Amino acid sequence: MAVLFFDIGATLADVSFEADGSLRFHPRPRVLDVLAHFADVRKGIISNPGPGQDDAERAAAALEEAFAGHFTDDHLIHWGPKTSRAIFDEAVTSAGGSADDCVFVGEDHDERAFARAAGMRTAAHPVFAQAAVENRPVLWTRIGLPQGRTLGQLEGLANGTEVVPVHVPSDRLVLAMATVLGAEVLQRGGFTTDLRGSVEDSAAFLVRDDRPVTLTEGFAAASEESGADIETALRATAAYGFVCGEVVGKAAPPVGSLGPAPGGVYVAAPAGVVIEDVHPPGARPGHIERLLPDPALLSRPGVVQTEGFAVEGLAEGFGNGVPSPETVAAVRAAVTPEALRGHVARLSGVDPLVAGQPGKVRSRDASTVDNERVVEALTRRFQELGLTVRRQAFGWRGHRLFNLEAEHRVEGADTAVLVTAHLDSTSASGHFVDADGRPRPYDPAVDPAPGADDDGSGTAAVLTAAECLRALVADGRQPTRNVRFVLFSAEEQGLVGSKFYARAAAAAGDRIVGVFQMDMIAGRQNGSAPTVEIHAGSSVPGPVVDASDALGDLVARTARTIASDVTVQQLTGVDDPAVGRSDHASFHERGWAAVAVSEDLFPSSDGTPGTGTRQYHTPGDTVLDEDHDTEFAASIARCVTTTALTLAGL
Repeated sequence: MAVLFFDIGATLADVSFEADGSLRFHPRPRVLDVLAHFADVRKGIISNPGPGQDDAERAAAALEEAFAGHFTDDHLIHWGPKTSRAIFDEAVTSAGGSADDCVFVGEDHDERAFARAAGMRTAAHPVFAQAAVENRPVLWTRIGLPQGRTLGQLEGLANGTEVVPVHVPSDRLVLAMATVLGAEVLQRGGFTTDLRGSVEDSAAFLVRDDRPVTLTEGFAAASEESGADIETALRATAAYGFVCGEVVGKAAPPVGSLGPAPGGVYVAAPAGVVIEDVHPPGARPGHIERLLPDPALLSRPGVVQTEGFAVEGLAEGFGNGVPSPETVAAVRAAVTPEALRGHVARLSGVDPLVAGQPGKVRSRDASTVDNERVVEALTRRFQELGLTVRRQAFGWRGHRLFNLEAEHRVEGADTAVLVTAHLDSTSASGHFVDADGRPRPYDPAVDPAPGADDDGSGTAAVLTAAECLRALVADGRQPTRNVRFVLFSAEEQGLVGSKFYARAAAAAGDRIVGVFQMDMIAGRQNGSAPTVEIHAGSSVPGPVVDASDALGDLVARTARTIASDVTVQQLTGVDDPAVGRSDHASFHERGWAAVAVSEDLFPSSDGTPGTGTRQYHTPGDTVLDEDHDTEFAASIARCVTTTALTLAGL
């Protein structure tokens, strides 16, 4: 008889630390059905709640509250790090049988590799636990939707069988995990399935390749449609070849191709292979996207909400596109160059992280200790502002990371406006040398990553927006919608933090009216005209397109009112260069309206470079850099803050 061991975070549940300090587990979709199916099977836990005994006790209490009656054998509960096979060996011993009788169910592919090293079978999602028990493989699968078949119909079949989607690039294609049994169910339902190899200890990524593709003379006469298909195939082949060359050089490639993807290729990366460090020549920001399994991807729960809000309703309270004088005055008073510079200086290591205390930030890279120190400092600041603060925990390559949410809740309100940025940084594009002066790769353990512009500027803008709201509330004004200030971690690793956040928000049934993401707003080269990019483009069709465009229109209108010296570039549609490349895309993926606002970051259609920072992803991205302009950042932050607060009813 098999013994099932489950990871908790992101596998069984979304994990959050609430405002009162308590730990909450929120069961993921389809999980309770799986546990009920295995009611008579011995079940245990292998999870890392933190280093202390208090952490383990708190996790045990949360486990009982969320999954009462499912995990009753204390001998099968194992708390601790999963960065080696040790805890999995302990779990096998506790089961009292052979390792092959034990199954570890966990989303993290590195952890599944450690479990396999201990002799356990593994499953990448609870839906596949039965397949693991029966030793049936789970495969990466491209699902085609012929004319007449819809995502809703696919969801109806997929949620009743062994299929879990990981990406929905269009209404005609879905990338998923599936067993042969699950694929057969879909085929009988009229869908096509293209099986692409075993999931086992791999994770899926979308790697975009921004290099131009030139069709050879033999393809010159191809029709426009077939020419586009040929270009897609050639780009996918080039991207896959580059990834393999970067990862393994001349050796046999361990990375699997999962076929063409929007702007590049889908790949299955085995445990230990760091796809996030692959940078094709000329790669634009956000060229790597980590894909997470989620049954709710097919339903896009935000779509129904967006339809209900209606595009016209998004601007309710704006009048003729003009925010109230009181809100504009409050924003001008709170969102100042001096306030932004102070926050960025503390976040990027120019000044101590906490005023009056020793200790400066060297790097906010997701793998560094400073990343968690920054989260702690930001948590205290949001609490000082009287906001309800939650930390959402998630794992990435053996690190426990946190997204940070600070909410102003309005009694009776059932919708929320989000003001967001990412708090992590990187210097992956910097030039580093060893002791002998030879080039070496970026090492987060020793190399500085101040990230003053990317995205210290956006994080600072979120802080000043929260400070502005506090001033408005203190003055007796109250929004009609909840306002959330959200900071994501591990954006630089493929939008990981925002994907966890949006996935959890969808599972919780959150009603989100609009998301305003600020990612790099302080970069402006000397002598260039101040130019802001408003990115509303989405690869997700349907109501999210018009609703995101409407959000972008609101920001543009505000800019013309309160920052008339700034040139506005509105970028929409599938040709928006930021489609899928910043944290707003994680909300598009769920059907919610969202925009990303930035400096002049992307080249124009004629190839003219943007006028933003020249220190992108380097140690030179500091508040002291000549391209760091806090006056410019304040203009952008004021536009976004004013728009978001007005949409919230102020």
